[in-house]
Amino acid sequence: MEYTREIYWNLGHGVVLPMYLFSMAAVAVCAWGFYRRLPVYRLGKPLERLDQLPRRAAGMVRNVLAQSRVLRVYDPGLLHSVFFWAFGLLFIGTLLVMAQADFSQPVLGVVFLKGAFYKLFSLVLDLAGFAALVMLGGLLVRRFAVKPEGLETIRDDYVIHSLLFAIILTGFFAEGLRMAATEIGINPDLARFSPVGLLVGRLFLGMTPAHLALTHKILWWVHFFLVMGFVAAIPFTKLRHIFTTSANYFLADLGPKGAIAGIDLEDESVEQFGAARVTDLSWKDIFDADACTSCKRCQDRCPAHATGKPLSPMQLVKKIGETAFNTPEAALAAAVGEEALWSCTTCRACQEICPASIEHVNKIIEMRRNLALMEGAFPGDEVRTAVSNVEVNGNPFGLAYAGRGDWAEGLDVTVMGEGGEVDILYFVGCYASFDKRNREIARSFIAICNAAGVRVGILGKEEKCCGEPARKLGNEYLYQTVARENIEVIKGYGVKRIVTTCPHCFNTLGRDYRDLGLEVPVEHYTTYIGALIRNDRLALRPQQFDFTYHDSCYLGRYMDIVDEPREVLAAAGGHLTEMERSGYESFCCSAGGGRILAEEKIGSRINVARVQMARETGAPLLVSNCPFCLTMFEDGIKTGGCEGELVVRDLAEIVAERLEKAAPAQL
Repeated sequence: MEYTREIYWNLGHGVVLPMYLFSMAAVAVCAWGFYRRLPVYRLGKPLERLDQLPRRAAGMVRNVLAQSRVLRVYDPGLLHSVFFWAFGLLFIGTLLVMAQADFSQPVLGVVFLKGAFYKLFSLVLDLAGFAALVMLGGLLVRRFAVKPEGLETIRDDYVIHSLLFAIILTGFFAEGLRMAATEIGINPDLARFSPVGLLVGRLFLGMTPAHLALTHKILWWVHFFLVMGFVAAIPFTKLRHIFTTSANYFLADLGPKGAIAGIDLEDESVEQFGAARVTDLSWKDIFDADACTSCKRCQDRCPAHATGKPLSPMQLVKKIGETAFNTPEAALAAAVGEEALWSCTTCRACQEICPASIEHVNKIIEMRRNLALMEGAFPGDEVRTAVSNVEVNGNPFGLAYAGRGDWAEGLDVTVMGEGGEVDILYFVGCYASFDKRNREIARSFIAICNAAGVRVGILGKEEKCCGEPARKLGNEYLYQTVARENIEVIKGYGVKRIVTTCPHCFNTLGRDYRDLGLEVPVEHYTTYIGALIRNDRLALRPQQFDFTYHDSCYLGRYMDIVDEPREVLAAAGGHLTEMERSGYESFCCSAGGGRILAEEKIGSRINVARVQMARETGAPLLVSNCPFCLTMFEDGIKTGGCEGELVVRDLAEIVAERLEKAAPAQL
């Protein structure tokens, strides 16, 4: 006997026409639901996201089919992914049934659901349905019983869970009724390949054939209309993310991570800078709200939210969507909350973990631009003073620009204005130039370069703040002013390579300055030192030490430099104990987004929270790669009660102490 089954058993082919009519109606309702949302998306400004189509398509397929972004958080990512795959198999199985019953068999006389293939088909679909049921149960328990803190439950959640459970259960019951009538007693060999249906079917073995047929027919139609209801409900519930999240993978930003759109400040026709209303954002910023799954992963990783600040990246995106669909003329900063906007450290943890490829940070920067450029707003008077100092003196401390190179006195360094050949230009940055503690980083870096025979040049008093803190606070005008001055000076000296010890300077010169015409290669000192060691230009005397390492946001998440600093520290003799949050999931020091210039007045202190994470490793030494981080951690150790237990040092200091032929690191 060749294994197969009659597709429309008990229903007859008369169901085909009404089935397709109802299906087309459900699809039409679904399409109409999305169509009516298009005008709201179009409220936003134009944005090109249809370039590099093959790359976009590949990214979408990878993220949708492999669920790669969803699985970055194993729990509940695994539950969601297995449910998705199982439901996908059920959908494919339905398409195969339709293909045979409505095309290949009546038109071509071909039956492919038979024999060994049919047995495999039955087994796979039965197990997929069971897996979908179990995973849905796990998701239900998490949402309604365990309910992690911050996970919102709304009407849609009740509707969606009820609908999905009903679809799966009615499917199994309809299958069980069919098997009770056609397989269990007649063809038990075949029934074994539908194990769940077999268990359900045994419940109905006592029914008469007439009752089996009637109950099956009723349940089949109930199941069918539940599926049609599911299709029709997609654009009107959170289910819309099935399409919008998938589309968001296709529409993802393919540019350098953290890139910010510039403003043409010389365009006199522009009357509005930044985003005052949703119409000042891009259409993608509005679309992101529909792609959001409210999974709260961004919120869980936000350092501001974790320390009691009024910022939830998830809520920010949702409020943008609510404003766009309900009150598009409303003031956006007021709808989102100014304190929430100023709380962001632009650490990018939210975007790194988001399973829907939502772009949170640039939305915040656009709203900050409106506050800074149009309303003259700052997160505090101390920030106003620091920004004014950058404008007047080229640094946030208000110190005389003439003293910017004083830290290098007595060292083997060439000041570019005084002439001389150099291999690299060291862009020092404000903190390593003026802050007493951070000057040790600059001196250590020079000692390393001297030991490797690298000729180093600096701009001295000609260098100004790179402008990054001002830009992240929304002051694009000040950023472009100092950036253009720095670029003009650098170009004037014909510099071939730039190295920085500050990840913020590294990002700004290496990425943002390109938009303003600087094409010189820029490197962070961690990778530069690593290359010197690998190329045998730098010899070290390894000395054992225990440490934990902090990945600065602007080096790790922004520039994907995670392993290289660890390799350098290992070469210096270090034994690493990782913190709970490390690598791409590192916890911010609190200084990013211009917050280095602001006092932390709301909630607990982010730097103290991070220092406590370092303390919990038991390592006596915390190593950083950023002057901002070093500054925040020294403060966090004092205010967090960790003095005597934990010391923070920079990677350059560790390496300089272990040079085979060490040049003086300081005067």
